[in-house]
Amino acid sequence: MNPEDPKLRNLLREARVSPSLPPRFQENVWRRIEDAETAAKEGPGWLNTLVFLVLRPRFACATAVILILAGAVFGAHAGSKVVKQDAEARYIASVAPSTLR
Repeated sequence: MNPEDPKLRNLLREARVSPSLPPRFQENVWRRIEDAETAAKEGPGWLNTLVFLVLRPRFACATAVILILAGAVFGAHAGSKVVKQDAEARYIASVAPSTLR
């Protein structure tokens, strides 16, 4: 087993299997390249731009504070609806307890 043996080298070179390419391989490659170039020319979408802007360190803290405040406001609003419905139910139960049961 000498790796420098020319007969062995030729035999190994002939034994290599080169798989055939799928049908329309080159056409698909060029289509993908054109699609990538088109996407690069169009630039990032508005959502990607917004995410890029929001995740910058300068705005990340402000974004977190805004999201927390928005959650608190929406939670308080939903809670006030529940409290109002509960108060209405207790009032009706106190005014006419036997007719509703």
